Amino acid sequence: MHPLLVHFPIGLLGIALLFELIDWKHKSTVLRDGTRIITWISAGSAVVAVVFGLLLASSEDSSGTNLEIHRWAGIATMVLSLATAFTLRSGNRGLFRGLLLTTVFGVSFAGHYGAMLTHGEDYLTSVLPGNETVEPEGDTEADFVLTNNGALTPEQIQNVNVEVRTILAHNCYSCHSETKMKGDLRLDSKDVIMKGGEHGVVVVPNHPDKSELIRRISLPKGHKEAMPTKGKRLTEKEIKLLEFWIEKGAPWPDGKEKSIYRVAELAPRTPAVPAATAELSKPVDLFVNAYFQKNNIAWKPVVDDRTYIRRVSLDIVGLLPAPEKVDAFVADTRPDKRELLAKELLAQNDAYAQHWMTFWNDALRNDYDGTGYITGGRFSISKWLYASLLDNKPYNWFVKELISPDKESEGFIKGIKWRGTINSSQRTEMQAAQNVAQVFLGLNLKCASCHDSFISDWKLADAYAFANIFADTLLEINRCDKPTGKIAGTRVLYPELGEIEVNASTEKRLRQLADFLVQPKDGRLYRTLVNRVWAQMMGRGIVEPVDAMDNLPWSQDLLDWMASDFVTNGYDVKKLIYTIVTSKTYQLPSSSVKEAGDIAAADYKFTGMVRRRLTAEQFADAISTSFIPMYGDTSIAAKKLPEDIKQRLPFPRAAFVKNDPFLTSLGRPNRETVSTGRTSQANLLQALELTNGSKFTETLKAGSKVWKSQYPTSDSLVTALYRKALGRAPVPKELAAAKKILGPQPSEEGIQDLVWAIALVPEFQLIY
Repeated sequence: MHPLLVHFPIGLLGIALLFELIDWKHKSTVLRDGTRIITWISAGSAVVAVVFGLLLASSEDSSGTNLEIHRWAGIATMVLSLATAFTLRSGNRGLFRGLLLTTVFGVSFAGHYGAMLTHGEDYLTSVLPGNETVEPEGDTEADFVLTNNGALTPEQIQNVNVEVRTILAHNCYSCHSETKMKGDLRLDSKDVIMKGGEHGVVVVPNHPDKSELIRRISLPKGHKEAMPTKGKRLTEKEIKLLEFWIEKGAPWPDGKEKSIYRVAELAPRTPAVPAATAELSKPVDLFVNAYFQKNNIAWKPVVDDRTYIRRVSLDIVGLLPAPEKVDAFVADTRPDKRELLAKELLAQNDAYAQHWMTFWNDALRNDYDGTGYITGGRFSISKWLYASLLDNKPYNWFVKELISPDKESEGFIKGIKWRGTINSSQRTEMQAAQNVAQVFLGLNLKCASCHDSFISDWKLADAYAFANIFADTLLEINRCDKPTGKIAGTRVLYPELGEIEVNASTEKRLRQLADFLVQPKDGRLYRTLVNRVWAQMMGRGIVEPVDAMDNLPWSQDLLDWMASDFVTNGYDVKKLIYTIVTSKTYQLPSSSVKEAGDIAAADYKFTGMVRRRLTAEQFADAISTSFIPMYGDTSIAAKKLPEDIKQRLPFPRAAFVKNDPFLTSLGRPNRETVSTGRTSQANLLQALELTNGSKFTETLKAGSKVWKSQYPTSDSLVTALYRKALGRAPVPKELAAAKKILGPQPSEEGIQDLVWAIALVPEFQLIY
């Protein structure tokens, strides 16, 4: 009855305000009588609400910031409602309306904090679209054990323990673990949980009603003793699970505990290829078909020839296809012309290497200049990397030469020394360990380089043992930059791959590590590479993010088969790319995502390529081939590459150009950290650079002079521009609009405006 007798009458003030607004426009005596009655009823109800609210708070021994705000907001609203009611007697309608509006705001404010006390701070946002909690289908392991009234089996104990530790890890470890112990309380192992904190035990086995842990997590948010103090509160289901666990005696499994985090299999696996169908025969498509059938997704018709040649050209060599090439491909009637095109593009070794330099420069932190080169603290691997891509070096040798390097390839694991050792977790040896783990194993060691990770099972000792492989002398473990006096030894992250000799030289340890990592039994190395290339071609990895290979793939079978096939085919990256681009899956129409975060959503459903923007380098090269070369002798191609390589460059490719504000604005990352993915979302900086940037503007100006000298009439100029930029002739509407911009006699300014407009249309900027 509380809402009906207390909240509803106060809420009628909103109706009174509505009546008053209508009366303000249309003057109604009847409405004024209604307003007067409602105002007095609401004022009296406000007094009753405050009295009962104070009694309720006292009887429940409640406290907290939210309660105090609700209390005083309620009292203020009561005073305002009484003042509003008495103002009716004065006849001052303007004052009454002002007070009524303020009182309605007070009711809303007080009611909001009251709702937070009873329903939680997310009572509004939790029901908004996109914030729904998706429950797994069927009974989970936790649901099953909660119905168990007898003794738990060892397997059930293991399952409950995983659920309990997951809850504690996600909600409590940030304040109550080995790294940080608020109240002298730790909750990250059985012994310390049972020990309790400075205020005594928090878990009383078999008695959840006497356990301080349960009392604290059950308090309303805003209470000064409620836990956790930050972030979301535990759900009712999580609280019940913790109660169940304590009721059963807070059991802990004997022997090795299961991880609370998903850990992907290390060993390779070759799943059986599903049976071919009348329409499908390629293994990639058959695995995707099985996924589509499971998720009730229908195959769509493949893209047309113009879309395919543009897509595959940009993905393999990074360049727009010449308009003559597009026309010839469209006219080609051979049934296998797409396979032949893929082979032709992959055979363009120079263009292929120039394009894929961008991918590996990002991942391997390779750059052409910068502070590190002034001090000699950074080492370029450009010559080695270009030669490796040009020769299509087998990936196992590619990895070996980076981890056990010579002078030309040592820049990757040497890290960036010019900043010095800022802290222990960023010293050069630790950076080498982090980079190798991230790039080749899809593993984040950054958290574990400072303290035991909160997001995985990796420990600080694991990170230091791996970093010691790269160190000339064994490193002392520092926890949160404080020395511990302990030495971790040397160890591969996955000991089943092999054992590193502690007393061996650094050179020998690196050679051992390289040999261990590239073994065929290291399935993780090859899954990680396959996933990265798939993400590069398709816009989204089979596992996402690509640096978190322990995450669940949308198709485990497809990932495993492709990694196994990659090894079988001699670690040939070009063959891997060919397998992808000749599949029907690659040729499906592209789709888009509303937000960048949707790419990594847990409920992501694969339907085909994710539409993406041209990279900074692709866009710059597209401008060069469509309008005018953007860069002169400022490029690395013009200065630092050997003469035989320079001669093979038709124009200075943007991948070889030192970074500048233009490329930065379009998403080219700096080289201080590994970058294994770029956002495909447009941003304000890009918009500003493309509309007002000096480099882009000057480039278009230079191009307009060339176009004006070659095409004196508007019709021929517009057609040529469209064919160069978009691979097609303009449609009548586009031709008319372009001619309107240019006028009968094209001027340099008009040409510049038209080129700018074409360069900014989605058809030019996106890979469909």
